[in-house]
Amino acid sequence: MASQRSVSGALPPDNPMAGNGEGDDSNLIVEDRDNEEEEEDADDDYADEQDEDDEIDDDDEDDDDDDEVGFDVQVEIEDDEDEGATAVDHSEIYTSFTLLQTIWLILRFHLAARTRYLLRVLAAHPDVRNIIRFTTDLDEDELALWPRRRRRSTPDPNRFPKVPSIVGEELMASGDFGSNDAQTPGRDDHIRGRKRLARRILDREIASGNFAAQVINRKTMAQEMLPSSNADTIINYDEPVYSGQFSDDGNFFFAVTKDFKVRMYDTSNPYKWRYYKTVSYPYGQWTLTDASLSPDNKYLAYTSIRSTVCLAPTDPNDMGDPYNLELGDPATSFRNPRLDRRGSFGIWSIRFSGDGRELVAGTTGGSIVVYDIESRRPLHRIFGHDEDVNAVCFADKSSPHILYSGSDDTTIKVWDTRSMGDSREAGAFIGHIEGLTYLDSKGDGRYILSNGKDQSMKLWDLRMVMSSAQFSNIRANERRPGTNFDYRWGRYDEDDWYHDKNDNSLVTFRGHRVMRTLIRCHFSPPGSTNSRYVYSGSEDGKVYIWNMDATLAGKVDVFQATKNTRPPPPGQWHGGWHGGWRDDIDEVNSPRWKTVVRDASWHPTAPMIAASAWNGYGTEQGTVTTHSWNEGAEDDEAEPKMGLRVNAKLEHDSHLYPAHSGRNERIRNLNSLLPNADDDENDDDD
Repeated sequence: MASQRSVSGALPPDNPMAGNGEGDDSNLIVEDRDNEEEEEDADDDYADEQDEDDEIDDDDEDDDDDDEVGFDVQVEIEDDEDEGATAVDHSEIYTSFTLLQTIWLILRFHLAARTRYLLRVLAAHPDVRNIIRFTTDLDEDELALWPRRRRRSTPDPNRFPKVPSIVGEELMASGDFGSNDAQTPGRDDHIRGRKRLARRILDREIASGNFAAQVINRKTMAQEMLPSSNADTIINYDEPVYSGQFSDDGNFFFAVTKDFKVRMYDTSNPYKWRYYKTVSYPYGQWTLTDASLSPDNKYLAYTSIRSTVCLAPTDPNDMGDPYNLELGDPATSFRNPRLDRRGSFGIWSIRFSGDGRELVAGTTGGSIVVYDIESRRPLHRIFGHDEDVNAVCFADKSSPHILYSGSDDTTIKVWDTRSMGDSREAGAFIGHIEGLTYLDSKGDGRYILSNGKDQSMKLWDLRMVMSSAQFSNIRANERRPGTNFDYRWGRYDEDDWYHDKNDNSLVTFRGHRVMRTLIRCHFSPPGSTNSRYVYSGSEDGKVYIWNMDATLAGKVDVFQATKNTRPPPPGQWHGGWHGGWRDDIDEVNSPRWKTVVRDASWHPTAPMIAASAWNGYGTEQGTVTTHSWNEGAEDDEAEPKMGLRVNAKLEHDSHLYPAHSGRNERIRNLNSLLPNADDDENDDDD
């Protein structure tokens, strides 16, 4: 039904209107559909107003098309008492009506835009986000607040890389990635594999064969000892853990958490850790982003989303404040729009050079900074990428000259620090179709591993690098634009995945989930695995381990190992916590247990993986779990028991273990207030 609006109050009192031409009292019905020309002019005005709001409402243009204003306006005008008044042209009525309609629509557009802006701000707030997430099924695949449009045509289902990879099989046979004398895990009968491993252990114990045979036997034996999902120890933190790594010699481990603290541990005995010390970042933003240990294990560099690097000594007796290294330069801020007026930026990745004299940082705005620690000044600052640089690393541990950088612009670039003055890369790798999250070098100056938001991990060979001239030509003429996938919220649509025809990677690994955060990947160490595998964290709470031919060698399920192993935060209820019952809290409003493995580290000499994760109810806390090789873990009766729960200082905390239910706890407290309470009754209540 068309609504009626009176505009008589908006007309001048001295402008009488003739009703029907005969002098009788009448109602003049004016319908906006009869005035198409005025509506077209108004629509142009509406479009101009909409263009002004593009910064706020760029993504919702289609929604505004549905908001057509098609109401009818009825104008009731009474005859003027002055019968001698002359009739006024009807165009004045239409002009007044069009002005009111324009003002009304402008207000509607502004209100709608403001409402959408507020909704987006609310959706970005972590508390509101948790409400949206945990009142649903908590399946991350269903959490896309703004899902992308699907492709109109179904892509070729055979476009994905073939598994097993032929190139990967050749690498496994080359000797660079272990020995083929041992059967590949996952391809052999499990019982036969256990018998073969037992035989190798026996040969090791009795020193069977000559020295060369013993070395080969020890290496091939290490390849078969993959860590299990059962957790030896669960270290609990009050904030999510962003990174955790062993030192190259295995004697040191550090854990980086969101509360701007880094905890250090002595792991010289990998099965019995000792708490070392804690250092803080005094003025961080949002979270700590990365940390790197110096080659001699004496200093730890750690960063936040700021241009300052904190350098802390690892000596437990040195309790002084960390050194602050400022990588920003105010003199360059006015020459580059990617920097603020102070020349500062955020750091996503930090690494020590092989000689420990330099630091390389990947930053916001697409820049790479090489910093000399001794002179405390930047040696190079180049804007080598179009978007943020999420990962950097050196190619060779023995040389500080060749380094890699990975960016949200989907490319990996190779740099020579001896010729970075012209800001021109030495080469590039192309193959990822979404931004990169991490880079890891094998340390031999040849192989490099990358993780990408296209849900793929890739292996590269420096000998196949693309020249700078080739890369510039391809980037200008042949590369597809990205899909702007928001890995923090969205669900990755496999229909968006395609094989880049210029891909110069060796092997592509798939199966894990790179979402919600910058998930990391690594080469397995030569000492404990004979460099046989590559592995990565995953958003689904697992550590994935692959053979070099892209077949899956194993998985470490951190989610199952830690599920419901600590009470929910204060004020929350969850039935999965045995003893955390709260009768006054509604289960519907409580988050479910969720695990996101952001980083993992394989011990260099022991068959053990330490997984660093966002963990707990709503991933509001964090854990570092240790998983060692243990075929008979379910029957293990040794001490200490597997699954030991400790706090960040490796102390036993009774709060981490189930207690009495909330109801019995209240009954016990009430009975304790009664002076003549019967002890037997208390025992019954307990």
